[in-house]
Amino acid sequence: MRRSIATVSLSGTLEEKLSAAAKVGFNGVEIFENDLLASPLAPREIRALAGELGLTIDLYQPFRDFEGVDDTQLAANLRRAEAKFALMVELGVDTLLVCSNATASAIDDDALAAAQLRSLAETAEPYGVRVAYEALAWGRRVSTYEHSWRIVEAADHPSLGLCLDSFHILSRGDDPSGIRDIPSEKILFLQLADAPRMDMDVLQWSRHHRCFPGQGGFDLAAFTGHVIAAGYRGPLSLEVFNDVFRASDPDRTAADALRSLSALEDAVARAREAVDSGQITDRHRDGAVHLARLPDLVPPEDLAFVEVAAADPAAGRTRSVLSALGFAHTRDHRSKPVELWEHGHTRILLNSADPRLGHTWTGDAAVTALGVEVTDPARAAERAEALSAPALSRRRDPSEARIPAVAAPDGTAVFLCPPEASGGADWTEDFSAPAVGDRKEGAPTPVTGIDHIGLYQPFDHFDEASLFYRTLFGLSPSESTDLSSPDGLVRSRVLTRPDPGSGPRIALNVSVLGRGPQADATGGSQHIALACDDIVAVARAMVAAGEPPIRVPDNHYDDLAARTDLSPARLALMRGLGILHDTDGAGEFWHLYTPLLGGRLFFEVVQRVNGYEGYGAANTPVRMAAHRAAHRSEQWT
Repeated sequence: MRRSIATVSLSGTLEEKLSAAAKVGFNGVEIFENDLLASPLAPREIRALAGELGLTIDLYQPFRDFEGVDDTQLAANLRRAEAKFALMVELGVDTLLVCSNATASAIDDDALAAAQLRSLAETAEPYGVRVAYEALAWGRRVSTYEHSWRIVEAADHPSLGLCLDSFHILSRGDDPSGIRDIPSEKILFLQLADAPRMDMDVLQWSRHHRCFPGQGGFDLAAFTGHVIAAGYRGPLSLEVFNDVFRASDPDRTAADALRSLSALEDAVARAREAVDSGQITDRHRDGAVHLARLPDLVPPEDLAFVEVAAADPAAGRTRSVLSALGFAHTRDHRSKPVELWEHGHTRILLNSADPRLGHTWTGDAAVTALGVEVTDPARAAERAEALSAPALSRRRDPSEARIPAVAAPDGTAVFLCPPEASGGADWTEDFSAPAVGDRKEGAPTPVTGIDHIGLYQPFDHFDEASLFYRTLFGLSPSESTDLSSPDGLVRSRVLTRPDPGSGPRIALNVSVLGRGPQADATGGSQHIALACDDIVAVARAMVAAGEPPIRVPDNHYDDLAARTDLSPARLALMRGLGILHDTDGAGEFWHLYTPLLGGRLFFEVVQRVNGYEGYGAANTPVRMAAHRAAHRSEQWT
């Protein structure tokens, strides 16, 4: 199906919005009236620009508070509408969005509303314009799609139909299945928006917190399926009011938007295919629908590696901590300044500065790449490209393994690696050179693998990153959690495979206010959480190696003594080793943290007991305060 986006969903001037939409592959746009009024281009020039960019103008909106008025106001409204119809002819757009009246003076009379909307449609007809009537969720008299349909049906004019907006319907909790009973020729336009579930005024919710499909809590695949089942064959169009999107790079936002529509269309297509063809109740009055399919999803099996980039002195400190955690520097890359550190099958790559590359890594230690094991890397790469995440071009020796890679929204490189036992290209063979120089090998510790990765996101990439990992790998996002730090609130969301205990876990974090020391990906901390089956043994090995866990304030342990049944001896051991504790029903979580390495990256060691599935969120404010205090102390010394 054709894909469209409302200009209100993007930042910038109207010209910049049109360019961004065209650049990523949208077919059309809805022009929001404020964008046109602020443009120096005449309507015919806007029409020409859109045509040059390969865009159609699918909708002009909004026209407010038309129906349910007295005769004097009706005459004024019709004069206003006729001016807009003439403008639309110049724009080359044939559909006007008319919102249900939201003023306190709106008259509660369906027959009157139907008659007045019929007058509007009669006025529009000579201009070749159709009127799409939309029930606002906060409409004064008409606030549901069922009510708006009764009025349109009573008006009975061929130039009058409905605009169905997912937010206005789903935010109220209305049942969208009744859409199937609306004649297809009366559904003139479809607007799509997701939103997080929030307990707030619906108008404010709509104006500030909409998001793209897949980024919120609405079942848009089922909703869209109902509209298509009714016979709708117009564009799938996004209308998203979002404060962050309206202040973000329009090119990035447009790419994120198209990714969301690609995933939504794929979900609807698969749902339709899952229904036996003899039982589908769709009315194909306008011909068969074509819904684009994405290449099949390839669920991630595990993390093959995590790459850390660091220049000295952060690189030296990272080596020391890895050694203390039981890792050994086993091999070096044959053509790049990258060290392979291993602990059994757990692998960390350390990418240090090297003049031979023509550049150096000058920032703090940071996670710069993830190796994700997938059974079919080529198909996963095709899916990524279809989701507006093209392959990364990278410098590679001809003899090295061909491992496809794509960029996550925060710039992290995501390598699509075949599992070791699959017989595919083995990336570890590129590390054929024995380790040289200061070879470090830690004492054995009971580390068993990578439990999760914590990645700090730029303020305006948080929802985009969630959608990226969800649509590419099928990871399911948790509800967002707000955590209190000394520098402001941090929002956290974890993405995991739907089947618990399998595949990678990726925690995304962002500054809630978008400012302060942790406001973007260069300021916020990142971490690699290692799983173990004896956290006390790991902590003791770290102390013995001269890299003890970060000190935790005594107040934390005093609180544990007051609210848990942990023994005094156990609490004393935890206090001495910097071990924290959390519970989740019958499950327990023991964890510790290293100091910050160069000011940004740290390692966490975790031990999960009796099926604990959380991440110790209750202890995160303690950790953030401890890291902040330790980092400031290091800066002063």
